[in-house]
Amino acid sequence: MINTNKVVHNGRVFAVYIRSQDWESGLHFVSKDEDFIQVGLWGYDSGKKLGPHKHVINERKINITQEVIFVKRGKLRAFIYEDNHDLIKTVDLGPGDLMITLAGGHGYKILEDDTQVLEVKNGPFTGLDDRVPIDEAELVEEEN
Repeated sequence: MINTNKVVHNGRVFAVYIRSQDWESGLHFVSKDEDFIQVGLWGYDSGKKLGPHKHVINERKINITQEVIFVKRGKLRAFIYEDNHDLIKTVDLGPGDLMITLAGGHGYKILEDDTQVLEVKNGPFTGLDDRVPIDEAELVEEEN
């Protein structure tokens, strides 16, 4: 089982993050079946074949946007917030680290120049009415 780190508050998982050194061989899904975004990590050697397939139209009800970020290069600090905008935790992420935000709010501060991040979230995009800003004054600089 792959080592995952969870940001849990009052029994609820707000985010999951995986450090680059914790990836393992094989296929490991780190999301739950009921999550609106499905995240699996691959670790295979040359020659491994993954069967060709097609995803079919399958109507789903999605009522929240969940997000994945993968840090390719550089470093950032992730801020994880409760639904009421109270800061729960900060997590520093570096090259090869991955975070899945599942609930509450989040924000990021870039800590190194030339940081590169891949962001993936479920769609379709409905516009900026899909989110509520959190007062930046609440970005408390806490150490992990």
